[in-house]
Amino acid sequence: MNITNDRYAGRALSLLRIVAALLLLLHGSSKLFGFPPSLLPAPDVASLLWFAALVELVGGALLLVGIFSRPVALILSAETALAYFMIYASKSLYPSVDNGGAAILFCFIFLYIAAAGPGPWSLDAQREADDEPGVEGYAAPGGERQYRPEDFGDKII
Repeated sequence: MNITNDRYAGRALSLLRIVAALLLLLHGSSKLFGFPPSLLPAPDVASLLWFAALVELVGGALLLVGIFSRPVALILSAETALAYFMIYASKSLYPSVDNGGAAILFCFIFLYIAAAGPGPWSLDAQREADDEPGVEGYAAPGGERQYRPEDFGDKII
């Protein structure tokens, strides 16, 4: 068995997107609604922290189901980068000291999703599959569309 096989790459990308989006959604709901409970007080309405929580909540929900994934992931990547530099980096040069490691990881996970796409378990993937009228084929385990020679009969490909 080849360990570097891409058989599960699309599924792993989808799981990464789902888990990261759920975690960010929980950060936003904790700030806005107090669920799950947080040690920090709720931000003032229309403050910068309130808008950040709104972006986390809405962006996390959209990314969770995988709709508009690339632009949403890019916005979330920028939001978490700003959070790191505005809140954590001023405390220390080292993420292990300023507790900003999660913001850095979120930033690069969302940047990767913006570049790689949402994976096969997303509404975007379903929408892209529906946008190919008249094309026969089957979805491979990684989510990419592949074609068999018998799909085209005796036509030369």
